[in-house]
Parts: sequence; C-alpha cells; structure tokens
Amino acid sequence: MSDKRNSAHKGFAPFRWLGRMFMGGSKEVQDDRYDSPSKQAVKRFFRRPLATGSVIVLVGMFLFVFIGSAISPVDLTETGSEMMHANMAPTMSLMKLPEGMKDGVVDISSRGTFTIGVDTDGKVSMWGYYFNPSGKPERDVMNIPEAVQNSKIVHVAAGSDHCVAISEDGHVYCWGENDNGQYGHEGSMAAAARRQPEELMGDNTIDASAVRQLICGNQVTAILMEDGTVYAWGNDGLSATNLSSVIKHGKNEGKLEKIVFTNDGIYGIDEHGDFVYGKSTKYNVITVPDENGKNVATDLLEYLGDRKVVDIAATGNALALVTDDGEIIVSGMKDPLPQLLEDEDAVAVSGGTRHFAMLTDKGRVYAWGQNYRNQCNVPDSLTQEGAADAIITSGFQNYAFKDGRYVGCWGLKGYIMGTDEMGRDVFNRIMNGGKMTMTVGAVAVIISTIIGIIVGCISGYFGGVVDLLLMRVCEIVGAIPFLPFALCLSAVFQSSDIHEDTRIVIIMVILGILSWTGLARLVRGQILAEREKEFVTAARSMGVKEGRIAFRHILPNIVSVILVTVTLDFASCMLTESSLSYLGFGVQLPRPTWGNMLNGSRNALVIQSYWWRWLFPALFLSVVVICINSIGDTLRDVLDPKSEVEK
Repeated sequence: MSDKRNSAHKGFAPFRWLGRMFMGGSKEVQDDRYDSPSKQAVKRFFRRPLATGSVIVLVGMFLFVFIGSAISPVDLTETGSEMMHANMAPTMSLMKLPEGMKDGVVDISSRGTFTIGVDTDGKVSMWGYYFNPSGKPERDVMNIPEAVQNSKIVHVAAGSDHCVAISEDGHVYCWGENDNGQYGHEGSMAAAARRQPEELMGDNTIDASAVRQLICGNQVTAILMEDGTVYAWGNDGLSATNLSSVIKHGKNEGKLEKIVFTNDGIYGIDEHGDFVYGKSTKYNVITVPDENGKNVATDLLEYLGDRKVVDIAATGNALALVTDDGEIIVSGMKDPLPQLLEDEDAVAVSGGTRHFAMLTDKGRVYAWGQNYRNQCNVPDSLTQEGAADAIITSGFQNYAFKDGRYVGCWGLKGYIMGTDEMGRDVFNRIMNGGKMTMTVGAVAVIISTIIGIIVGCISGYFGGVVDLLLMRVCEIVGAIPFLPFALCLSAVFQSSDIHEDTRIVIIMVILGILSWTGLARLVRGQILAEREKEFVTAARSMGVKEGRIAFRHILPNIVSVILVTVTLDFASCMLTESSLSYLGFGVQLPRPTWGNMLNGSRNALVIQSYWWRWLFPALFLSVVVICINSIGDTLRDVLDPKSEVEK
C-alpha cells in the first residue's frame, strides 16, 4: 500500500511544481498525509457524494422546518381549517385565470374549490379543482358539457357542486351533482328540494337578454329576470334559504334588482333601493358605535333610514350593503372595516366565501374578513387611485379589471401538497410537524447522551462495585419494554388534565431516559480500553484528579464513537416519536407531527383516494431518517483509523 501511495504522489509532482511556479513556494499544495486526523476525516467524509448529499438535504430540512414554521406557524384553532377544501389534491391552479379571459370577462363565479368564467366571446372556461365523489364522468362539474362548449354563453354561475350557464339563445344548461335538486328531476332528490322549473329544461328557452342575474349557492340556483320574476330551485331545506319567499317577493312586490345567497338565507335589494330578505332575519341587527364610541346593537332597517342600497354582497355568514351616500354596512362579521380616505366613498362590493372586497369612487380596492388564505392581501398596485373600475370576488380569489381588461388578482393560489380531512394545508402542517418531530428527537438524544456518557465514563473508569451497580441499573432500564411502557404512560396522561406542552416535555424526557443504555455500554467499553494506556498512567503520576482524567483526558479520545452513536440515535428517537404519534399516544392533534399526520391517514379510503395525505409525511420522515443514518454510517467509517476506505 505504501508503494502505491508514494507512486501516486510522485505522479502529482509536476502539478506541485506548477503550483510553486505560479503561486509561490509559500502556497505549495500540501499532501494529505501531513494533515491532522480531523482534517483528514473531514476530507474523507466530503469525498463521498452520498454523505455530502445527505448533509445538504438534512441542513435544508432543518432550515425548512424551523425557519418555515417561524414564518408560517400552524393555526391550532378551528379557523385554520376550511371544510370546503377538505381532501383537496395538490394543485396551484385555483387562481389561474385563463389567458383568453384577460382581454374581456363577462362573469366569474366560484363557491368553493373550482371557478367558472365566461369571456366576451361567450367561451366558458373552468379552473381550480373538484373531487368527484360519485366517480361518474357525467357528474364531474369540471367536465363542461359539449353543448355549452358549442354555444355562445352570456351568464354563468358556480355552486358548491354544480354549475349553471345561460346561452345567447336562451337555453339553460346545468351540470355537476344533482342529488339535492341542483337541476333536473334525476337523482335521489331530497324531500326539501325545489325542482327546476319545467320551462327551463330540455328544449325550452327563456329570453336571455331579459336575464338580470344568475346566481348559485350551496346546492341552490336562482335566475332573476328584468321584470322581477325569479326562477329558483335546489335544496331548500339544508340551508333554510326559503326560496319560496323570494319567488313570492319577485312576483308580488317591487322588482328585485339583485339577490345574494348566504349559508342560511337569501337576500336582495329591489328597484326602490330597499333591502329585502326571505324568511331569515338573522342579519337584520348590526353593531355600530354610539356617540361615546361604544358598540351597540342597532336594527339594520332603522339604521338605513331613508337611504337607499345601491349594492349588496354576501359571504357564507355575513352581508355587506353599499348605501347611496357611499357608506359600507356589514352584518354578521366582526372583522374591522377598511378605513377609507375622507373624500372617498364605496361604490361596489363583492363577496367571497369568507371575505369581502370593495371598490371606491377613486378606483381603489379594499378587502377585509378572514384572511387565512391570503384573500384580503390586496396588491399595492390595486390600492392606488384609478387602479380598477370593477372587481369580481369568487370563493377565495379576487380579480380586478379596468376598462374591461384584467389588471390583477389576489387570494388563494392552491395547496402545493393538498389538504387533509379538515381542509388544513398539508404543506404547512408538514413544515410545523417536522419542527415538532425533530425537536422531540433532538431533546431526547441530548438527554440520553448526557446520561449515557456520565454513566459509561464512571462505570468504565472506576470499575469495581461502582461498575457492577451502574451496569445492573443499565440492565434494568434496558429490560423495560419501551413501547408498551410509553403507551401506558400516555394512556395515563390522556385521562389527566396535563397541558399539551407539559405532555410534550414528558414525552421527550421519557424518550431520553429510556434510550441511554446502549450508549452507556459503548462508552464503558471504550473507557475500559483507554484507561490502561500510558497517558492515563502519566496523568495519575502527576496527581491529576480521577474525575478529570476520566472526563478531560479519556473522554475526548472516544468522542468519534459517541458522535456516530448519537447521530444514529437521533434518527431512532425521531422514529420512536413518530411511532407513538402514529399509534395515537404521542403528540396529540391539532398540533401536528409527522407521526400523527400518518395516524390520520391509516384507513383504506385515505390510502386509495387521498394519497397526498400519507405520501408527503412519510416521504419527509423517510428522507430525514435515511440522511441521518447515511451521515452516521459515513462518520463511523471515516473516524475509524483502521478504515480501508482510502486504500
């Protein structure tokens, strides 16, 4: 081996000569044989592509989970979920307005995860995501019927699971789910469903030019005509919309100008600018500040007085009205209203699923309401004077236009790793769950390492009765079946009132206390070998204290072995925490870890239909554990002086 190494180095002599020629003698390239052992170990480590890649990936994972979770912490309350987005597959297309619609849009409509729009040429486009529960192509709401594609469409609307379109020649097209009366007479038809009017079905047509508004809600649809007639159908029971009262109003009283759906009612304004409502009076009381600045409940109609309503919009649980003097009035939402300039008045309002967007007479755009999906983060370009003259708010997206052309959008783009059964962002939960999993593993390893080193050093160096006693304790702790013991303790914790943070600390401590025995035995064996060497005898002859010899002279000589073991133990602790959480006895929901995310995916339906819910947590956990094990194995090789790696 020596001859081979010498011949190899001689082969590089011309290169060393060139180095001295161009860089000077002081910068001569040095031979690896004259490096310190630590430098040689580092060089040998990073000459291995797999080890180098593992370090890069592991560092990236640490930065991802710790920095990412600090920037975007997980929401542990119910507001962090969005049931309308439950079990959504990975997609970033929810706000992707088709290029063909940017030059002219007639309407855009959305109630949940998919959006429908029609341009000035009458072409219908759809974007976003929809999970078809029936699996039947004819029930897939994203599958636009051929008749719609071949017609010039003038009105479109999207409900929670169905779409409606009206062509220029007056045909009414409906598609998607119809089990609750969304259209036609097919399906199981809930008892409370109001059937679609016969005059709108089949080859029957209406005067498309006389349609004032087409709107869809949660399994309901309404068409408002210029003469005040209202065609309404769908599920009139689940959402208590009381469609019959609106139909009656349209026939017998002032003509309706605009109608909106909430989750529990239908509301509107008539030709006189009066606010009208169906059976529900939920939003007839608003909260306004009195002369002392204290919020008091006030009747909405009394507060309006003689003022007229020029626009109305609704979210699932709130109403917004714009009066003729430019005031915006909101009922059912506690979020603060945007502050307008002194000479600025509201002229139009549009409602999404959880938020409102408003346009002022100065051409500025404002948004308020729930902002968990960024639907209220209006771009700075749209807050400038004259930025827009029209806004359309869909479910969780907003689109702004000026002179008929698209000028900007904001809101929810999608979920890069999909959502879970509660509509929570899997990507965000993986990021925050990884922080918890890695923290538990790291703290447990620190605890086990400290105990293992202390016990191993004392036992190996002093020997005798001390060694006998400590090793018996080690054997007792090692004989404890870890998983059953942890499950029993977790069951006790679940029946107590221990706070979740305290519970997590206890899990980390238990993991550390029960996993030190292997390291202690390893350290003891290494100490037994090292204490017989000459440098220990020399230290004793100089009068160095026994404890200092054990921890300051012998221990540094075995640090490489400890480092390898600790690295591998870190991966083991992460897997143990994930196993406990997977079994439901570790960190509890809604606080995420990679283990309890996998626990929420252990049924056949999720595995077959919602692959993203288990694939991504399993992938992240596997990658981190494999990288740690790869680093540990490589360290064991490069730190072994007898390694044959560099032959």
